[in-house]
Amino acid sequence: MTLPAYLSRPHAWWVRAARLLAAWMPKGLYARSLLIVILPMVLLQSAIAYFFMERHWQTVTQRLSAAVVSDIAAIVDLLNAPNGVASFQTLTNIADRRFNFSVQLSPREALPPALPKPFFSVLDSALSRELALQIKQAYWLDTVGNSRLIEIRVQTDAGVLRVITRRNNAYASNSHIFLTWMVATSLVLLGVAIAFLRNQIRPILRLAEAAEDFGKGRDIDFRPHGAREVRQAGYAFIEMRRRIERAFDQRTAMLNGVSHDLRTVLTRFKLSLAVLPEGPDTEAMQKDVEEMQRMLEAYLSFARDASAEQSAPIDMNMLLLELKADAERHGHATRVSYSGEPIATVRPDAFKRCLTNLVANAQRYGKDIALEAVRETRFLTIHVDDDGPGIPPEQREEVFRPFFRLDEARNQDYAGTGLGLAIARDIARAHGGDIALAASPLGGLRASVRVPV
Repeated sequence: MTLPAYLSRPHAWWVRAARLLAAWMPKGLYARSLLIVILPMVLLQSAIAYFFMERHWQTVTQRLSAAVVSDIAAIVDLLNAPNGVASFQTLTNIADRRFNFSVQLSPREALPPALPKPFFSVLDSALSRELALQIKQAYWLDTVGNSRLIEIRVQTDAGVLRVITRRNNAYASNSHIFLTWMVATSLVLLGVAIAFLRNQIRPILRLAEAAEDFGKGRDIDFRPHGAREVRQAGYAFIEMRRRIERAFDQRTAMLNGVSHDLRTVLTRFKLSLAVLPEGPDTEAMQKDVEEMQRMLEAYLSFARDASAEQSAPIDMNMLLLELKADAERHGHATRVSYSGEPIATVRPDAFKRCLTNLVANAQRYGKDIALEAVRETRFLTIHVDDDGPGIPPEQREEVFRPFFRLDEARNQDYAGTGLGLAIARDIARAHGGDIALAASPLGGLRASVRVPV
């Protein structure tokens, strides 16, 4: 059922906006936790600043401005009254002593042109409004020229009255104190949040490192600590590790028993064949027994627990040179290239077997082989190229299935078991990596192993 266009369109916009927000959001838990703490605090402080400045400061500024304009209006009324000019000196003294004004009276003249209004000024708008309401005569106002003073000029009957007063008489000028306290408290809260969250995130990171080390077969010394939920997850991880190790031990013991019993039977077959007279039949039976021996070793290798081996640093360049020498002994031209730090921490025997299987696969179907390794900061990538017939793209994932064999495309594994690539991928994934197949620059197949180191 399809939704109408007017319903589906807002949903599409919402999904697009959510995806865009998710792309910009931090990915780490520590950064997200800080964002959860900081964002509400910033919004709260911004809301407080807005309402305080827009409501409280604006109200205070309006009342102070009204008081200043009332004083100026009283002086203007006295100047406009009879005998006002004669008493101007008295008004000047009163204005200076009582109102803290500097008052001057100039002959009647035109007021200066109006100054441009500031972009955002509560004081300018409040004074302009009060002057228009209380005095109702032509005036000129300057709140920008001198940051500490305000100049007001009013056209009176006696002339142009010029009043200069301090800015804080008409404006609540202690805004910096509020902003300083707001920033200081925000920094204190931010510091406390960072210190607290760091201690809370550290146990989670330690648990993740322990799980990753366990997956790579490395020794771990992990003890749960932190919050109750984190400790609970840590104890669950320890119990899971114990169960996995018990399952590995049981499987290893079972495989050792099966291997011993089957090898005993094969040994009996070999002894029986040894006492029989040589002939075409015995030679065929001898080949069958040897083939059964190889198949048994392949099956046990596929099912054997490789994770019991501990990781250790090895020289990858030397390992590739050993594989090159082995391939050249079998008559294959092989070249090796390596870049980066040669030492990598892997399970030595298991990883060597992974690369041996890939090189053996390249030897089986090609003549020329190229081994290329690139060691980066976090990953090691090894390419094994051959000049064989290759594998069609639609079958490159199927060949990793156990016991899967290709048709004539790559010659059916020469009576093998079809486990070489499956074992190699299983080892790579046990290291936390994977194997991918692609077309080789040599014209055949490229097998790329990528594992974290």
